[in-house]
Amino acid sequence: MSVCVRGEISNFKNHNMGHFFLDLKDENSLVSAVMFRGNASKLKFLPKTGMKVIVTGRVSAYVRSGQYRIYVETMEPDGIGALYIAYEQLKKKLEAEGLFDRSRKKPIPKIPKRIGIITSPTGAAVRDIINILGRRFPLCKPVLYPSLVQGDGAPAQIMAGIDYFNENKNADVLIVGRGGGSIEDLWAFNDESLCRKVAASEIPIISAVGHETDRTLCDFAASVIAPTPSAAAELAVPESTELARKIMNVQARMELLCTQRIKLSREKLARLAASRSLTAPRNFIDDKRMALSSAEEKLAVRMDKILERKKAVLGAAVAKLDALNPLSVVSRGYSAVFDSNGGVIKSVSQTKEGDTVSFMLADGKVSAEVKTIEKGEMKWQKIK
Repeated sequence: MSVCVRGEISNFKNHNMGHFFLDLKDENSLVSAVMFRGNASKLKFLPKTGMKVIVTGRVSAYVRSGQYRIYVETMEPDGIGALYIAYEQLKKKLEAEGLFDRSRKKPIPKIPKRIGIITSPTGAAVRDIINILGRRFPLCKPVLYPSLVQGDGAPAQIMAGIDYFNENKNADVLIVGRGGGSIEDLWAFNDESLCRKVAASEIPIISAVGHETDRTLCDFAASVIAPTPSAAAELAVPESTELARKIMNVQARMELLCTQRIKLSREKLARLAASRSLTAPRNFIDDKRMALSSAEEKLAVRMDKILERKKAVLGAAVAKLDALNPLSVVSRGYSAVFDSNGGVIKSVSQTKEGDTVSFMLADGKVSAEVKTIEKGEMKWQKIK
């Protein structure tokens, strides 16, 4: 028996085989339901617990549990369209992955040489784009890649066009889009694979789908969003007369700067030519000679002061060394005693009777033979 039921989804389960198991309930009742993979794969959205839906299908008893169950064939959201829910679900998914982040956007070249256009070859959009490109910037060459822009085969053809331009490197920027339409007409541009292809393109893409109020997921994935295909052409290339005006302004500015630079250089050259070093070189040399003489005098004064300080330091060092000189001690009436080998005798234990010793005096040396040895502390007498 075929039925149509409105209710709230409860206990939703997405089986790994692709089947949907759920309960439908309202304020007073609950009924089990199942949607097999063949029908589930046709849904544009993913059902969730708590979602209110309208389902159609057939009712049959499940023998194992003895319960009646609805075998769902179609399902639509109650109050909100299925495409809108699918759009919001996919948008949240891709946004969470960072596919729409501004950091992923690629800059549009200021003066492109080639514009790749991926759209229907028979639509009004392509004529508008080509006309505006030719009017604004005739030097830019448009390259059309014909593609479906509506229906199940459109996403694959649009992706093939993006691959074509990226592989051949024959465009500086791409325009992908079509004219306006309903959400069903524009649905190809909400395809998940196409969105990922747009975001991954090495060539920047301007998305120009529908009118100003239309927004597809490809718009968010593209480098630039254009409100219309005509606006996309205006964003892709500069206006030739405006560009010429800017170039003339730059040229005039450069000429002014060069003129000022030449003027300043000439003034500097004139000042140098009028300087005394060129007009009266002898006076210039005399000035330098006087400066050199003054520097020489200052150097001589400084050298005299340095030499005086060094002499004072040297005199102090000589006096200190003279005080430590053993010959100075000898000159005051003392002598040094040496054994036959030239060693200094410091103690009576270093010699014995009969040894030959020598005395070092201030004016010579005296040799003597040891006759007696007396040990003990010596009492020095004043030398007369």
